[in-house]
Amino acid sequence: MRSASVKEIRDELAALPHKELMALLQRLARFKKENKELLTFLLFESQDLDGYLTSVRQEMLEGMLDIRPRQSWLAKKTIRKTLRIAMKHIRLSASRQAEADLLLHFLRLVIDSGIDLGTNPVVLNLCHTQLRKIDAAIEAMHEDLQFEYRMESEQIAIRLTVSDRRLR
Repeated sequence: MRSASVKEIRDELAALPHKELMALLQRLARFKKENKELLTFLLFESQDLDGYLTSVRQEMLEGMLDIRPRQSWLAKKTIRKTLRIAMKHIRLSASRQAEADLLLHFLRLVIDSGIDLGTNPVVLNLCHTQLRKIDAAIEAMHEDLQFEYRMESEQIAIRLTVSDRRLR
């Protein structure tokens, strides 16, 4: 089966009556959890992005509370799980500001978790990758927002560099 293009879908949806459109959306929401999460975000949470980001940050913090810095394997697993949570919500919001905000929060959580980044190159490389994503998101933002996020990104980069030097 060939998938229709976005334009074809948009044109077809514009031609549908209201009741049929509602039935399609309800069926789409039942079909997959990700579709339901996206519809929930668009309908209820997209108007208050700051409140949404606060709740996501809290969810990430709760995920990182389970971390055990002495057990390297379990710590890595917890960090990756928290990153998956962040990335899911970044995809839902489709906002560069939300991406930078959540990834900066993620890096702060990792740094403050007690994991010795100097002896854990996997986590350190993961942090550097996220820092590059943050820099790309900052470049795509409006100039007024860039300064604040860039300062925070540079502070985290300095902390990671210190850990990187201990690794070598």
